[in-house]
Amino acid sequence: MNPPFDMASLPTGEAMRLSPLVARVLAPNPSPFTYTGTQSYVVGREDVAVIDPGPAEDAHLDALIAAVGGRPVRAIVCTHTHRDHSPAAVLLAERMKAPIIGCAPLMLEDDGPRADAAFDAGYQPDDAMTDGALIAGDGWTIEAVATPGHTSNHLCYALREEGALFTGDHVMGWSTSIVSPPDGDMAEYMRSMQKLLERDDAVYYPAHGEAVESPQRLVRGMMGHRKHREGQILRQLGKGDEAGRSIADMVPEMYKGTDVRLHPAAARSVLAHLLDLEQRGLAHHISADVWRVAPR
Repeated sequence: MNPPFDMASLPTGEAMRLSPLVARVLAPNPSPFTYTGTQSYVVGREDVAVIDPGPAEDAHLDALIAAVGGRPVRAIVCTHTHRDHSPAAVLLAERMKAPIIGCAPLMLEDDGPRADAAFDAGYQPDDAMTDGALIAGDGWTIEAVATPGHTSNHLCYALREEGALFTGDHVMGWSTSIVSPPDGDMAEYMRSMQKLLERDDAVYYPAHGEAVESPQRLVRGMMGHRKHREGQILRQLGKGDEAGRSIADMVPEMYKGTDVRLHPAAARSVLAHLLDLEQRGLAHHISADVWRVAPR
């Protein structure tokens, strides 16, 4: 999960053309959790939509406005409301006189380990999209694809004219997504992954990491990775007795070689797996942190 190059060396604030309809602007918020930073996308030619406007940082806001270049903004669109994705929406809406259209608001206290992943309580869309809802401009059409799991309100967005899918944090180009209860749900995440596997998108544009040009292969690999983690957890539980095994004990063994700064986040994903296993009758919790194999 460690970046293969110096995150600080990547250009921020520059509009990079990825296709005839898509340009990318990287926010200056690199971290062990955001990789090189949050990537915002400007979609369209004569008029545009801005997808995942990112953190409320003046330099990034100015860069997005420069990338828009005076064109009408039909919509400011958010995949979900973690604070590295949506807070700039309200500021950009004020500056560009544009509506915020996208995922539903989510009012939930997040008890996860990521300061950047707390929910954006100030997010209030003018219109919340549901699965299959459309936004259209001059020569472009964006369709909402509901993908709960990373968060319950997560949406991906399909650009019909180019066979592209903006995947937010559901599928990233550098790492698997964190699934952190109580809002993150592993069973929902896996169902959403299966939903993407059944689509025929040609390219993914994630919020973190490079464009994915073999998306179905990546999705299959990520689903296999989750099944592997599930197997690891069941083997870890098998090492315990009636007293059970703690998540704190399991994580260092399961995530050897992973940056220890990511262990708290890994513990959240382990918990998400355990809650899913419990629903399926395969694991049983003794306390919030201690689990054992479900009695037969």
